[in-house]
Amino acid sequence: MMQKAGYIQRTGCRAIDSEGRLHEVVELHVMGARYAIRLGDLSRGISGRQVVVQVEILAHEWNYYLGTICGLAQVSGSGKALNIELFEAGNFTVSLLALRSAIYGRERHATIARIPEQPASAVWKERRITSQQQISALV
Repeated sequence: MMQKAGYIQRTGCRAIDSEGRLHEVVELHVMGARYAIRLGDLSRGISGRQVVVQVEILAHEWNYYLGTICGLAQVSGSGKALNIELFEAGNFTVSLLALRSAIYGRERHATIARIPEQPASAVWKERRITSQQQISALV
């Protein structure tokens, strides 16, 4: 079962990247950490014109700054959700319907849910251990 892990919202925040360019970003608040996705990249990602979107750390010191890339996001295979992989925190998902509502101002935010880790299949573990054979070679 998936559990709530945070939310995503469009606040109109503009952040400066490492090259000094200003970008409007969408804020992600996941498990107490703050991340950002560039709005232009996200729009291209959910419309299908860009496959993978970068998730970056959002820092605030007088202005907002985009930090290092800490994850990737892409539309799910069914086309109904945006799947987010944060390198240090795990996998998350948000409904595209709720995300579009948050981006276009109909809702304040969209809920992000954590995708639970899939345990390794007992059949696969058993098969790997019992079916291994010793192979000898002459050198």
